[in-house]
Amino acid sequence: MAQATADPGRKGTATRGSLSACVLSTLAAVAWFSACSTTPTTPESLAEPLGVTRQNVAQMVRLAGTVEAVRAFSVNAPRLTGRTSTALLVITRLVAGGTRVKAGDVLVEFDPQEQQRAARDQRSAFLDLEGQIRKLAAEQEAARATDEAELTQAANDVERARLDVRANPFLPRIEAETNDLAVEQAIAKLDQLERTFGLKRTAAAAALRILEIRRDRARRDADHAERNADLMTVTAPFDGLVVIDTIFRGSGQMTEVQEGDEVRSGVPILDVVDPSSMQVRASVNQVDITHVAVGQAVRIRLDAYPDLAFEGQVEQVAPLAVPSQLTPKVRTFVAIVSIAGSHERLMPDLSASVDIPRSPRTPDSSTALPPVERDAPNGAHRVAQ
Repeated sequence: MAQATADPGRKGTATRGSLSACVLSTLAAVAWFSACSTTPTTPESLAEPLGVTRQNVAQMVRLAGTVEAVRAFSVNAPRLTGRTSTALLVITRLVAGGTRVKAGDVLVEFDPQEQQRAARDQRSAFLDLEGQIRKLAAEQEAARATDEAELTQAANDVERARLDVRANPFLPRIEAETNDLAVEQAIAKLDQLERTFGLKRTAAAAALRILEIRRDRARRDADHAERNADLMTVTAPFDGLVVIDTIFRGSGQMTEVQEGDEVRSGVPILDVVDPSSMQVRASVNQVDITHVAVGQAVRIRLDAYPDLAFEGQVEQVAPLAVPSQLTPKVRTFVAIVSIAGSHERLMPDLSASVDIPRSPRTPDSSTALPPVERDAPNGAHRVAQ
């Protein structure tokens, strides 16, 4: 039987082919990695699709602030005057938050019963004291007439005794001495009556004055209570939107004011804001203040709605800086930025960002604000992607 044998030439050819395939695979992998390394991924390349470059961002100043209404009216629990100034006030009616009100609409009502009762009581006390004063004045007038008659009688007794004394040279000694004693007694009585009646007049005037003081006090208390009762109803001074304030409760929580709550004088209840005119109160770091000036055009975005953007302008920059809440070494300036247009989502107390070019006096295309689409209602804009 014939035995098969391997061909050494064919085996060497297969080995060289395998080595060539490995080398080609290695070269292909190296070429692929080299191609990837020639186009590195950078922040600039990631930002280009959004239209933002590192150079553009570096030439912008971004301020953080809070949206507020240009025209607003704060409603606090009325500050009472008079003896009921420390009384608690019960809210009996409260307009719901987010309600649009007209000028003259009732915003909040407090229970007026306590003030009305105090007004009635003080008015009754005033009228009663008026009657007491008239009665006392009449009694004092009658007493004065009686005292004056008694004084007149005492003065006549003195004159009569003096006439009797003139006849002493013609009378016995005992009768003459009796006449002298009568004159002395009449004069002493007259002096006593004059002093007594003077004290009585002073006491009567004091008693009358006390009643007058009590009457005036009752009248003032009645006036205060009536004015306090008028303060129990608060109306809107202009058309606007209602924003309910929060108060601290005994449970340690901050909650919105509700009907039935008892509040003290001065406690904030709600705000009425005019949503047609809004602004941003922003903080400017001390290192950026040289790049912020009145009249600059800005771009405003709301943190809660990043797809919305508004045009605006710097209206005011505070001349003095205030210390930062974190450290007194860092100071900030307050800037007021007006917002052009309005939007249903543009509400007070929303956090916002304000973008300002760093070189407002030398316009450059590199610092131009990104375009926005003007398809949103009421002057709001949507950021172009």
